[in-house]
Amino acid sequence: MDAFQPIAADWQQIIVFISIASMLLGAFAAIGQTNIKRLMAYSSIGHMGYALVGLAANSQAGVRGVAIYMLIYLVMTLGTFAFILAMRRKEGNVEQISDLAGLSSTNPIMATILTILMFSLAGIPPLAGFWGKWYVFLAAINANLYA
Repeated sequence: MDAFQPIAADWQQIIVFISIASMLLGAFAAIGQTNIKRLMAYSSIGHMGYALVGLAANSQAGVRGVAIYMLIYLVMTLGTFAFILAMRRKEGNVEQISDLAGLSSTNPIMATILTILMFSLAGIPPLAGFWGKWYVFLAAINANLYA
């Protein structure tokens, strides 16, 4: 972290602004989506905003938090896409959120796992996604980014 210390303060406000903008864009653009892949794409935009919070902390804890967050995000996103691809139907791929209607009746195990993956991506405690966001925000709080 010392190599960038002279310019870190200059970039910190920019990274915080981009982080907040990314979180807001990802969250609000995802609201009206009916296509699963597009929803996941907007979710990714929001998640990169959370990752930037850790980088804006400009500390080893921030970098560690981002690494943990990215590892958790990678597993959850790959798992979600794997389940979406595994849910092929006679009519074709599952592309719309409405295509998931009745999944708990037809395949309750897959529905449960997909629900856990999606809740983890949303950061619901006590799932892994919550802890990833916890470490990122803890680094930001320790760096006094809230003031």
